[in-house]
Amino acid sequence: MSRLVILGILIFGLAMAGLATVRAELLILAVPLAVYFLASLVSSAWDARVKISRAISSRRVLAGSLVEVTIKIENLGEALDQVWLEEPLPAGLQLIDGKTHLFERLSTAGSLELHYSVRAQRGIYLFPAFDLHYSDVYSLVPRHLHFQQEDTIAVLPESLRLDRIPIRPPRTHGFNGSIPARRGGPGITFYGLRDYQPGDELRWINWRASARSEQALFTNEYQQESTADVGIILDARYESYLVTTGKSLFEHAVTATASLAEALINDGNRVGLVHYGKYVSWTYPGYGKMQRERIMNALSQASPGDSQVDRLEYLPARFVPPGSQLVLVSPLLEQDLETLLQLRSRRYALLVVSPNPVAYEASCLPDTPETQMAIRVTRLERLLLLQPLRQAGIQVLDWDTNIPFDQAIQRITRGAGRFWMGSV
Repeated sequence: MSRLVILGILIFGLAMAGLATVRAELLILAVPLAVYFLASLVSSAWDARVKISRAISSRRVLAGSLVEVTIKIENLGEALDQVWLEEPLPAGLQLIDGKTHLFERLSTAGSLELHYSVRAQRGIYLFPAFDLHYSDVYSLVPRHLHFQQEDTIAVLPESLRLDRIPIRPPRTHGFNGSIPARRGGPGITFYGLRDYQPGDELRWINWRASARSEQALFTNEYQQESTADVGIILDARYESYLVTTGKSLFEHAVTATASLAEALINDGNRVGLVHYGKYVSWTYPGYGKMQRERIMNALSQASPGDSQVDRLEYLPARFVPPGSQLVLVSPLLEQDLETLLQLRSRRYALLVVSPNPVAYEASCLPDTPETQMAIRVTRLERLLLLQPLRQAGIQVLDWDTNIPFDQAIQRITRGAGRFWMGSV
């Protein structure tokens, strides 16, 4: 029941009581209340004419960036004695400066601004619609205007600049790239010799080899460098990750995935993404900056969760053809080994980037003899877990997340000729 209705009932009750009891003091008491009642009705007999707008400094930002939000209220009609609003802040945003509510007077042809700054972590955030409340000076007839506009900001994951990732899948494309194609063609790495053919440049002739033959000339042949199909798989199963205070292990995995995707796309490869947790979601392989944006958008929405897709064998791995490169970012579970070995047997080249859960949890535990013994045992268990992958020729980066990923991945870029990498 509104305050105006309550006041009306009170005035009517006093008047009736005064008439029934023939007491003048009750009627006199009802007079100022009646005047207040009529003044409120007169002052609230018109509707407000207000223009509301919301401006956001950027709708696509990197994790940890500041976002400025400004709500402007412009009065196109009569003055409003009391104006108040409160914008609900999306969950996950941290208010850094300013305020999300106001209570002020809005003069004729005047304007009000509500300005605040938030810091955003990775994710998609929706700024919902809200109500602008206004009232006369007597505050008996509050009204509201509904602001229907909804705005969204996408907070992209952190991406580190990486050196060229030395992948060598069996299957490549004919386009010029950075991957040795195991066949002769344009390139800079010596591949072999062949007979001279008309049209070959003279600087390609191998005079030393030709001097050993009386009638033939030999030409240097170089290894062609091409592009490849790369499928990146992000493990988002809840049981694969530990949750502690500070940055979660899953956020480290997302950072590694974003960095790898950007580096591989910059090398000209056709890159796709699959992440699975609450559900399986994939971004079909593609080239260039548009594909990078698609992958970053997908990663901004990724979150760990439980589902029936708890084994790697259910993944749509054939979204890239056999002979292509697969990159798995996962702490790894014991049941994943069989599937990875099967993928290797199907001619996929595999690179496993595994955020080390043992090192991650050890950094959060107290330094006691019992803790040190437990850490030593679990480290040995993890070494035994990764050993079959390395023996199968799968590149493995056992990543200690206390080391920045761009530094850890250098163990692979520096050891491009080796088939597997040790712990970092």
